[in-house]
Amino acid sequence: MNAFDLSRLRPRLPSPLEPVEDERFTRRGLTLALKREDLIHPDLPGNKWRKLALNLEAAGGRPVVTFGGAYSNHLRAVAAAGRLLGFPTVGIVRGDELAGRPLNPSLARCAADGMRLVFVDRAAYRAKNDPATRAMLLERAAPAGAYAVPEGGSNVLAVQGCVELGRELAGAADAVAVACGTGGTLAGLAAGLAPGTRALGVPVLRGGFLGGEVRALQEAAFGGPRGDWALDERFHCGGYARVPPALDAFARDFEARHELAIERLYVAKMLLGLTTLAEEGAFPAGTRLVAVVTGAPDPTGQDAGPQSAASSR
Repeated sequence: MNAFDLSRLRPRLPSPLEPVEDERFTRRGLTLALKREDLIHPDLPGNKWRKLALNLEAAGGRPVVTFGGAYSNHLRAVAAAGRLLGFPTVGIVRGDELAGRPLNPSLARCAADGMRLVFVDRAAYRAKNDPATRAMLLERAAPAGAYAVPEGGSNVLAVQGCVELGRELAGAADAVAVACGTGGTLAGLAAGLAPGTRALGVPVLRGGFLGGEVRALQEAAFGGPRGDWALDERFHCGGYARVPPALDAFARDFEARHELAIERLYVAKMLLGLTTLAEEGAFPAGTRLVAVVTGAPDPTGQDAGPQSAASSR
């Protein structure tokens, strides 16, 4: 069987859609359901599966090299895929100062799954999208013939892989909220939604750059804009990997209400945004809201509470 035959992993598709009762929504005449992408696969949950599936098929069993920070969910997913499907993986990690230190739990998991970690200085990492710098990094880190996946996994194939997420919600939603890091999931989700259904992206990074990224991804994947989508930039809570006490308190309350563990760096910020918008009256009565649960809490505990970690997408 080919190494990239993803059916071996038995993903749970379509992912479940679970209605939840929450008085913050129901008292405004809104319904809320959770699209449980975190249940697709225990090692490649949520948008990681959607974004990697077509890329792994394109790699065809070749070594896969990708990029990420010291706590990158994306690196862990690629490493797990390599272990499960039997192909080599390389992670180019931001921060050459980390090379001489003990691995944190996230990178230790990558290494245990067989990923070779190559630490590069932060200046070179920031310039990784420059063609000359990228070529230098890949020549240094990757074996000949390796297949490169960008940081966060967002490329044309990732966007195309996320289209099915939108299609799975046909007839079930009027507005769909999703957390955004690099924009690939939102770009594909919006393209797959039925006419009349809106996609709302909640960026987890500061900077106001994501709208341009989503537009560029849709241009590359589809030749132009697709779907009705918008961003609300208010809920990054200080930036990536920032989990201030107020966000953690909100997540703990949501967990208690619905008996569901909430990942803090992405999902909690999206749910905070959606709840705030509902309370602001942003949605007319009768709106069917869906919140996309893109991942589960980090088993290493890196996202479990109020903290600031130097992380990547």
